[in-house]
Amino acid sequence: MASSRLEHLRRFHDLLSALEEKSGGARRLCECSGGMSWPMRGMYFFHEPGEVRTESGTGPRIVRVGTHALKAGSRTTLWRRLKQHKGTVRSGGGNHRGSIFRLIVGAALIRRDGLECPTWGSSRGGVPREVRARELELERAVSEEIGAMPFLWLAIGDDAGPGSRRGFIERNSIALLSNRGREVIDPPSSTWLGSHSDREKVRKSGLWNSNHVEEDYDPAFIDMLADLVDQAESAG
Repeated sequence: MASSRLEHLRRFHDLLSALEEKSGGARRLCECSGGMSWPMRGMYFFHEPGEVRTESGTGPRIVRVGTHALKAGSRTTLWRRLKQHKGTVRSGGGNHRGSIFRLIVGAALIRRDGLECPTWGSSRGGVPREVRARELELERAVSEEIGAMPFLWLAIGDDAGPGSRRGFIERNSIALLSNRGREVIDPPSSTWLGSHSDREKVRKSGLWNSNHVEEDYDPAFIDMLADLVDQAESAG
């Protein structure tokens, strides 16, 4: 299984390289805005400065895979989800209670840098303004970390719901990439921020994901991904 997983990882990354070439290159989230041309629905694949592949080929390794609108009837768009991860332009901060990505990155910064922020990750609703003000410095640090991460996106215009192709590709991509409970392929660097995460699943998987990191993957998702990359429109 280990050898076939390596082969699958190589093909997976080849497909993302093809997507990157078609899209004109990865973009950093800090450089993106709602004024850009975004598909209504899709997926995203984040890289991270300093994180590279060592067994499956050369180039950056994927550190987070995500999508949106996995509940029936959801109207969340791809950009709206990315904007939640990016944060607020005016203040430079954001809302980690609306983005699990921001939450886990902030918690890792707290542990790595010995920061004090006891309310981080507390109640999702009704947070007093003074609490948010005390969290602003850390929210800004999170925005800088995530904003510096290059990412690719892929348009997948299916209906909202757990049975969507987006959900299928997301969970199988994470399961393929995850190193938790299996032979480590393309391990994180020795300085990866995620190594300081308070979540064992993040530390062991090498991903800023907690869901699906312990699951087996269905190789059929790679063929589905290949068809979607082939259908993707080229930039310009």
